[in-house]
Amino acid sequence: MTRLGRQLLQAAALAAIVTGMGIGGAMLLNVATAQHATVEVPIFEVDPLWPKPLPNEGLLGMAIGVSVDSQDNVWMVHRSSQTLHNNEKGAELNPPIAACCRGAPPVLAFNPDGDTIRAWGGPGEGYEWPESMHGVFVDHKGNVWLGGNGAKDAQILKFSQDGKFVLQSGHQGKNAGSNDTENFGRVAQIYVDPKTNEGYVADGYRNRRVAVVDADTGKIKRYWGAYGKKPDDTAHGPYDPNGTPAQQYRSPVHCVALSNDDLLYVCDRQSDRVQIFKPDGTFIQEVFFAKNTLASGSTWEIAFSRDPEQRFIYLTDGQNERVRIVKRDTMTELASFGRGGRQPGQFYGVHSIAVDSKGNIYTTETYEGKRIQKFVFKGIGSVPAGEQGSLWPRRGS
Repeated sequence: MTRLGRQLLQAAALAAIVTGMGIGGAMLLNVATAQHATVEVPIFEVDPLWPKPLPNEGLLGMAIGVSVDSQDNVWMVHRSSQTLHNNEKGAELNPPIAACCRGAPPVLAFNPDGDTIRAWGGPGEGYEWPESMHGVFVDHKGNVWLGGNGAKDAQILKFSQDGKFVLQSGHQGKNAGSNDTENFGRVAQIYVDPKTNEGYVADGYRNRRVAVVDADTGKIKRYWGAYGKKPDDTAHGPYDPNGTPAQQYRSPVHCVALSNDDLLYVCDRQSDRVQIFKPDGTFIQEVFFAKNTLASGSTWEIAFSRDPEQRFIYLTDGQNERVRIVKRDTMTELASFGRGGRQPGQFYGVHSIAVDSKGNIYTTETYEGKRIQKFVFKGIGSVPAGEQGSLWPRRGS
């Protein structure tokens, strides 16, 4: 019998079995399709050798913000010695207990090759340094914006890239709630729109709002809470995945991200949701991700793919230890990458995310993660829908 004949005989036998079992051909096709469902998404591989070792045996503390400037330099903030164990920072104790190591300066910048090119930060003349760092953004003029989520932090700061103080808005310890027009309430993230020179503030860990400031003066121009309503600081009960969505934000309001087509995305982290607005605060839509996630929630920070349409959103989820890849026009999750762990490509507390001009992704990790990782963009390709796991480099790539 020929090979073709054997294949036809096998196919006929399978059809007979299926018919005998009462299983329709359409059902069999659906099962096969589900088992092999694929999606077209950006493809990445982790670069386990980026960045290069920090100077002076410096160590990262909780890594709590990342941004990419116009030269593709990568900026990050971390909590340095404040979040290092004495055995990690033995060289800076008094007296020193070892030759190694010390906390690196809280503001760092790396060039695309991973060399440290900037290292500064800390208290100084004319400004109030945050009690606890949170968030960094480099704007279209090259200014470096910083936030803080310490108990008294009610200010945002602007510096030059060499660490020269430029501007402070708000004052430490002066927060008067989510309707305060002078101060903030433990800010999580800042984004400055180059078209309008307005800064959007995820405000934040104490307040429950988005605030918009003039990026030259720091003056608050407008603000809103969930669904574009006036903010209300009344405490919520525990998050219930099956309950009615909270009509005000929980704490923290953790991210702001403005797309090229002027849609503002806001992370309500502990409610597992992203809300979408027009720049004036008009509510458009909300979408939930991993809605049964409790504790710190699933929606941490957002970045966009670098194609002009920004077809994809990258959403960090530091509770489930994933970066979710979302189709932006439908807000449908297509795939995710990463899983819990300490090896390259895995995450512990994946927190902040940014994308460079080539489409490469940079993530930071808080808690005991204490690192920054680079994921190299490899183009658009077909992958199985759902979780991809750790994105190790392929042999020969």
